[in-house]
Amino acid sequence: MSGSEATSNTSINPKATVSSPLLPPDYRPSESEEFMNPLQKEYFRQKLLTWRADLLRESSETLESMQSESLAQPDLTDRASMETDRAIELRTRDRERKLIAKIDSALERIEDDSYGFCEETGDPISLRRLEARPIATLSLEAQEHHERMERLHRED
Repeated sequence: MSGSEATSNTSINPKATVSSPLLPPDYRPSESEEFMNPLQKEYFRQKLLTWRADLLRESSETLESMQSESLAQPDLTDRASMETDRAIELRTRDRERKLIAKIDSALERIEDDSYGFCEETGDPISLRRLEARPIATLSLEAQEHHERMERLHRED
């Protein structure tokens, strides 16, 4: 094999190895490793992409279901019940649409290396918090402070 053949085989997609390290199947971020190292970033990127794909699939299924159902029910009670169900489903999908925007924002933060850091303090957000809420933009302390301030201003 010549040098150019070896080079062409190893550089099929150089960006994939740099920006998307392969994760071991049982990988979980841990406090003992460097915060937001390439494996952690890839772990959260995949978690966010999977969550986003699930939401989009559910949304698509809802649209298909709503298009196939008919509101032309002869019974007024059945029609009212169906309209209520549709309204609830549409509100749910609207919340999910907003959630998808937050997921997209988190994915952008992964790309610009600001993911995992509190927007207020700049401190790392705990891995436990990111695991539970991968779209978090505030540390737990900053979030609690924000909620306390919200309650104080709401009571005025």
